[in-house]
Amino acid sequence: MSVTSTRPETLEALISRHGPACRDRAEAGIARVRARWTEEDGDADAFHAFCLKRFVPADALPALLDRLEVAMEQINGHLYEMGRTLRRWSDLRGDRMEEIDDILAMFDPSPDLSDQFYKQKLAFVALLNFDRPDLDDMLRNGGDWDAETWAAVRICRIFGPRIPTEVSELARELGHRADTFVADFHVPVGTLVTPDGSRPFDADRKLLAHWIIREEVRGGYADPNGLERQRAVMWVMRRHIDGTIPASIMAGEDLGDWDPQANTIGGSPATDVFGLDRYDRWLDMFTVAKAYDEHYPDHPTAIARKFDLQREIPEDVVESLLVDLLASPARHKLSTLIEERLQRPLEAHDIYFDQISEQESVAELDAKVRERFGDHRGLQLALPDVLRSLGYPGGAADFLGSRVRVEIARGAGHAMRPLLPEYDAWLRTNSLDLELGWDGFDTAMHELGHNLEQLCSTHFVPRPALRGVPNTACTEAFAFLYQDLAPRVLGINEDAALKEDTTAVETMLAACQIAGPALLEIKVWRWLYANPDADAESLRACVLRIADELWTAHFQEHFGPDPYATLAAYQHMIAYPLYLADYALGHIISHQVRRHVRTRDLAAETHRICSIGRLTPDAWMRQAVGSGIDATMLGRDAEAACARLRESR
Repeated sequence: MSVTSTRPETLEALISRHGPACRDRAEAGIARVRARWTEEDGDADAFHAFCLKRFVPADALPALLDRLEVAMEQINGHLYEMGRTLRRWSDLRGDRMEEIDDILAMFDPSPDLSDQFYKQKLAFVALLNFDRPDLDDMLRNGGDWDAETWAAVRICRIFGPRIPTEVSELARELGHRADTFVADFHVPVGTLVTPDGSRPFDADRKLLAHWIIREEVRGGYADPNGLERQRAVMWVMRRHIDGTIPASIMAGEDLGDWDPQANTIGGSPATDVFGLDRYDRWLDMFTVAKAYDEHYPDHPTAIARKFDLQREIPEDVVESLLVDLLASPARHKLSTLIEERLQRPLEAHDIYFDQISEQESVAELDAKVRERFGDHRGLQLALPDVLRSLGYPGGAADFLGSRVRVEIARGAGHAMRPLLPEYDAWLRTNSLDLELGWDGFDTAMHELGHNLEQLCSTHFVPRPALRGVPNTACTEAFAFLYQDLAPRVLGINEDAALKEDTTAVETMLAACQIAGPALLEIKVWRWLYANPDADAESLRACVLRIADELWTAHFQEHFGPDPYATLAAYQHMIAYPLYLADYALGHIISHQVRRHVRTRDLAAETHRICSIGRLTPDAWMRQAVGSGIDATMLGRDAEAACARLRESR
């Protein structure tokens, strides 16, 4: 409905009824409702009648806020739990019904929910009565708002544009297709041969791209003869990135020796390759983004929505933080330290080297996990004791530990929060066939950090509308924090000062490693919007070009040339668009939180920080640790730690 089709006396009628003090609030509320009101919602008389009936006096706003908080937590919470349950057969390892599971995973009991909020007038009630500040206002003034003000802001911002059912259905279908592609992309490497002709993997071995391929590279550092295998595995990474894995290898049909560098099978060039599916799925997600764009006039790109609506950190600020990481003077000292540890010049795959501390072999760590937990069921039973070992009081350990459900995922590990306090948090990790194993436990500790944040920010925040933390980066910070404690849980004693230094260095290495792919993803999405009709082949060429440019600018002086297009490896880019920057930000925030809790009680500070509520990340960080997000702190501390580590050797 246009402005001219509403009745001009609506504002005066509200002032007459509620007094002149309501003028500014009523005028702003009418404007917000008018912006979303359509002819389908009613004519000018209906608009006028709605505003008069549903505008509440100032002293009734707290009661309205209470009602809307309860309504939205129940609606969103139960729908979320339905979705999680219906996806379990697709998400978890176990029996599959290919012909059924995808239907269940994509089933949506409320495909037109965003529109129904308006059709049934609930959204209009919120927009009429509560302010809906933009990000600039939130960043400028949010630090001074109390919990009630923040709750009102969060309630009003729940109601975004009216999304047609067909757009929701498209997003669900293409999103599931991309997610399934990622979860199913296991590369058979049983026939892989290294340059010396050996086959380093069991015949039935498969590596999930990119996560387990990357972990195989990391595992090679513990093998005195692992360099050739690392290089071969990186060529598998390259073939996954550019789609040139032989189709017969992916199908498990060819038993000949596969040389991934030359891309030959039994000495003959592979001519039938997997192809461009990876980039078709990427374009699927761009198709979804474009379908949403026209319904977000204030945020008409996926980039704008990710930064302004979801991350709530401006795009230029995030990009500057990523560049600051990669431009840090500490990186020269870090690369020198790694060269000294490896006793050779660095190569491209050494971007994944982030284990500075001395660590037992994987076999020894597997044995400790086996003795301590057995499988994932043993881990779940032991979670209260795990928390006690980290300093949680008995009551808190029992309360939190008993509210985490441990499961084995088909793909990478992840955590799922409860949106209602009566539900549990869900920890998904990977596992060896008959036992959890070190990799599964290490991932589980990462996900446990998420779960602890999720539970604290569900049960202890000041208001239901503030449940959660500001964005993904903030929860990643606690995931990294608790993952670092995995050796301690296994009873591995570490020197406190040495641990502090190695953690600072390892955090900086990990942050820089992911900052490159995060920058690539941002640049690729900008290119997509500049080239909206691009096909999969041109997208692949763009990704490879940007990977090479970023490598040359930020990594080559430290790691040499990169034939693998390593910065393009992350599969998050396919199914979870524009997510990767949250990992880099998470490392920055994690270091600041870790630095803060170093001389404080871990359990108490986890409880306090995760109970602040969903403010903006900047306001949250200032309450959490006393300063905003700061990449230079991590670089400065890593540089000093690196110097001490080199001196101690």
